[in-house]
Amino acid sequence: MKTTISKASLATAIFALSLAPAGAQKQTPPAGGPAKAFSVPAHETYTLPNGMKITLVPYGNIPKVTVDVAIDAGGIDEGRDHIGVSGLTARLLNEGTATLSATQLAGKAAGMGGSIDISSSDDQTIAQIDVLSEFGPGAVRLIADVLEHPRMPESELARLKNDTLRQIAVDASRPQVIAEVRFRKILYGDHPYSIVEPSEADVKRLTLQDAKDFVAANITAARSHLYVAGKFDAAAVKKAIAESFGVWPGGGKPRGQNPPSPHPSRVLDVTDRPGAPQSTLMVGLPVPPPNSPGDIRLRVTNNLLGGSFNSRITANIREQKGYTYSPFSQISTRYHDAYWAERADVTTKFTGASLKEILAEIKRLSSEPPTAQELKGIQNYMAGLFVIVNSNRGALISQLQNVDFQGLGEDYLSTYVAKVNAVTPEDVEKTTAEYLKPGELTIVVVGDKSKIADELAAYASDKPL
Repeated sequence: MKTTISKASLATAIFALSLAPAGAQKQTPPAGGPAKAFSVPAHETYTLPNGMKITLVPYGNIPKVTVDVAIDAGGIDEGRDHIGVSGLTARLLNEGTATLSATQLAGKAAGMGGSIDISSSDDQTIAQIDVLSEFGPGAVRLIADVLEHPRMPESELARLKNDTLRQIAVDASRPQVIAEVRFRKILYGDHPYSIVEPSEADVKRLTLQDAKDFVAANITAARSHLYVAGKFDAAAVKKAIAESFGVWPGGGKPRGQNPPSPHPSRVLDVTDRPGAPQSTLMVGLPVPPPNSPGDIRLRVTNNLLGGSFNSRITANIREQKGYTYSPFSQISTRYHDAYWAERADVTTKFTGASLKEILAEIKRLSSEPPTAQELKGIQNYMAGLFVIVNSNRGALISQLQNVDFQGLGEDYLSTYVAKVNAVTPEDVEKTTAEYLKPGELTIVVVGDKSKIADELAAYASDKPL
């Protein structure tokens, strides 16, 4: 099963924490000060002879350091006959090295004050450890050992596959997962990005050799970028990098690209869950990718429309009407690819009404710009949140990874706040009209058909929105 490290995980957590009872805050908080630009710490980037990229970021005063390797190897590299192998491989990589058992590996990491975590997503596999500063060189060597000399024991294969099968069984009953599976399939068709998780049959047919072949073909120096951030002895860390990763075979050229061609699909897709007290909604469409000129305008628009607690859709269907507790919208990204989607679990009897209000807010914003005050509130929220999510080593590395992976340019992080604040009300109106067209929306609903079919009739694919 693919597991993901979300670039917006901290933002989502902060958003969730903000969902306090509606009556909890009675007074208007004082106005905040002007947003401050985020300054990227001075850092050094270089490339080893085998093609592996290195970025060193001295950062902070806490005596800890994070070592992180981002490898361009994920679900997109699996192939139809090996769906799920990237996730299985990530789990197997946690099971020790040629000279260390899983227990010994965990003990060695713990002795440095941390633990190794390896996970996979659609596009990448990430290996990370956060340790006390004095163990920075040792952490580099330990991760190198894991990636270059994985144990991948046959004895653990059945257990890991069974763990995955249990998770698949759980997800099969979760309406939010069902909705995303249907939504991604409609958008991406047969492209690997359509796969949210493997099927039971996919997992059962995977072999240890499949995982070993995946490592040989994809877990290579040429596809890897090592990030070290925090307080560390630069000379000692560089020496450890040269001695451990410098001997890793390059593995040939970086992988070729396999871009998807998602297209807006005016679809109403309903999955029946008899007796469900709620309907899960996922409404969205493809939007320009992260490396497009209008990306930041689109992000501001998303936060104003549905991506923050003070957004219009949230105020409408949560605060004013009480149809749902925690609606949210997001721009979900992969390599040079993105879609916008609003998600909400709504009371069954308000399924049609919720869709009506979501569409109404999109239409309103596409024909009527927000007030300067409303927009400024969203801009302050985004600027403040951006600084917060860059306030620790792991989050900073995640931002740098995103910039490097998407090819956003060296100045993306340092100019982000200024560009957010440069968006005008007219930009938001134009962006909504240009990219969030109701007539091109895919609408996915998971709920009790017997109770919602009539009210969904108005949103059928052949009906104008």
